[in-house]
Amino acid sequence: MGDRALSRRGFLAASAAAGLGMTALSGCGGDSNGSSADGTTTIEWWNISTTEPTKTVWAGLAKKFEAQNPKVKLKIVQLENDAYKSKMTALTASGKLPDIFHTWGGGVLRQQIDAGLVEDLTDRTKPWADGLLSVAKQPYIFDKKVYGIPFDIGMIGFWYNKALFRQAGISTPPTTWSGFLDAVKKLKAKNITPIALAGKEKWPEMYYWAYLAMRTAGIAALQKASDDKDFSDPGLVQAGQHLQDLVKLQPFQKGFLGASYSTPTGQAATMGNGKAAMELMGQWAPVVEADSGKGLGSNLGFFPFPAVEGGKGAITEVFGGGGGHALRKGAPQAAVDFLKFFASEATDLELVRKTNTLPIVPGAEKGLSDPNTEAVQAQLKGATGFQLYLDQAYAPAVGQEVNDSVSALIAGSKSPEQVTQSITKAAKEA
Repeated sequence: MGDRALSRRGFLAASAAAGLGMTALSGCGGDSNGSSADGTTTIEWWNISTTEPTKTVWAGLAKKFEAQNPKVKLKIVQLENDAYKSKMTALTASGKLPDIFHTWGGGVLRQQIDAGLVEDLTDRTKPWADGLLSVAKQPYIFDKKVYGIPFDIGMIGFWYNKALFRQAGISTPPTTWSGFLDAVKKLKAKNITPIALAGKEKWPEMYYWAYLAMRTAGIAALQKASDDKDFSDPGLVQAGQHLQDLVKLQPFQKGFLGASYSTPTGQAATMGNGKAAMELMGQWAPVVEADSGKGLGSNLGFFPFPAVEGGKGAITEVFGGGGGHALRKGAPQAAVDFLKFFASEATDLELVRKTNTLPIVPGAEKGLSDPNTEAVQAQLKGATGFQLYLDQAYAPAVGQEVNDSVSALIAGSKSPEQVTQSITKAAKEA
């Protein structure tokens, strides 16, 4: 999980590095209960749901909650993934988090907890939180205490264009890394771009190294590397070598190093407009592909990240995580009430049906109808191991170095050995 005691000074340094002044920090919950003279409580809700239909669905849920709670007003702040992470780094440094904020759990939430900024929800969410899907809750539990409530769970895998696979003569998705590389070669031979990638944002690139590390060194090696602050395991170096083999095939779209994820010319749009055969992305991919591009409809398929021959990992071990909400320390009861509302079966059913979210309330499974969402859920249910996103599982500085170093490897400026050396250095200094 990384170093659990990043100092406040460390957060301030990270904030400065992100170029964020303290003017960006005003307006958050702090110590105020948000109550006005007429007894209305205003709570700030920060999330990353910036694409449709999720953005509109969540806004509708906010209005529904307000209608059920006339003395409560929700102030929604929605930010794109990377902008959100930068803002939250600065807010953490200021000691004033929003009343309700998106979290992936893991090392980042752990450090916010250690800084005394996050509400312990263990008692305040019983008994309704006990019925939520167990695996979905794990990233938010520390020392047997609950600090976040999930609203989804999922995994990273390959989304592919069935029509482009057929054009390239690929009858079934590959199950091994060598088979995957062969598929890339077949696609290129037909002048089809094999993979869409958002190189500008780095975190989509990290997925490749993370999965290859899981497949070659195994999940236990990733945890041991974090605990020992030493990423020199030969299997982790080999992961970078496998990734180099892929990069040498030049599988990505033209200009991928400058491409964002959800912009009109980014990774999701390239995939959604049929200009690439695959993207490695989470369960939200179909929604973003359709929002950023046209979407592939029945031509969209899903398959798990392939096994690496001779590796210690298995194809049934998955990489991913979910989204959750945490509360600032001292958040008003209205914020807890909103978490209960958002984790209700009625809300979860709406999320499942309208946004392809995977259910975290068992009763909401009846809302599943999309075959690709069902395919992801089947993979999760059959998983024999689970690894949280590395840039969330590890301390922030370490997670950022993973992203930066893997991006440098893909760009050709770092070797596999240098990747592990840089991550080790960051872990020892964190």
